[in-house]
Amino acid sequence: MRYFLDITYLGTNYHGWQIQANAHSVQAEIQAKLSLLLGNSIEVVGSGRTDTGVHAKQQIAHFNTSQSLDIQDFIYKMNKILPIDISIQNMYVVADTAHARFDAVRRSYEYYLSPHKNPFLINLAYFDGRDFDFDLMNEAAQILLQHTDFQCFSRVKTEVNNFNCTINQAHWYFKNEVWVFEISANRFLRGMVRAIVGTLLEVGLRKLQVADFEAIILSQDRRRAGRAVPPEGLYLTKVEYPESLPKMNRQG
Repeated sequence: MRYFLDITYLGTNYHGWQIQANAHSVQAEIQAKLSLLLGNSIEVVGSGRTDTGVHAKQQIAHFNTSQSLDIQDFIYKMNKILPIDISIQNMYVVADTAHARFDAVRRSYEYYLSPHKNPFLINLAYFDGRDFDFDLMNEAAQILLQHTDFQCFSRVKTEVNNFNCTINQAHWYFKNEVWVFEISANRFLRGMVRAIVGTLLEVGLRKLQVADFEAIILSQDRRRAGRAVPPEGLYLTKVEYPESLPKMNRQG
């Protein structure tokens, strides 16, 4: 049987989602605990990777087992043995062909920017108290919806077939004393959201004009875009699937 896991985690203590040699990852923690509870080696496949220090309000992953599981009891047992900064929110039985990564149709991220130094947001938001023009930043953000090739915001050394993404929404808003950048797309390139935010901050400081932002996209040149902002402000917030799969649209 195949199960989807609905996972949330604080990424501060992990070298991202993806298993890697000699590094502590979220995927490795979950695989180890699943293997322990089920009594055999379990492989977990996530909807996508998050980088070192990046958080997830909703990450989806799937695994296979021959056992028929009591979902609520299994969630309870998993959460008892997982570290305090990883939690299983829900679990779903899906078709054996369902795939957490390839079947996802939309992913959403948020980036938290705190305008004030706040010790209670350490590792949870990026502090930058400069005077940003968020109206200009939102004007530039709307240009993202008009393009599909985002090579300029991708890490240079990454193996992908293409740099095409369809962005459905991108905007800044103020909530709970923090500026939030929300962006959704069918897929994201490695480092893409942090590079977009870094470039939008340049617009907000008037170092770049809105027209410059579009010129950077058209250039397909990562060197022309802004820096990647720090990872602690970034959250994977939602992963969405077709109607044929369970609706994992938990808010928050």
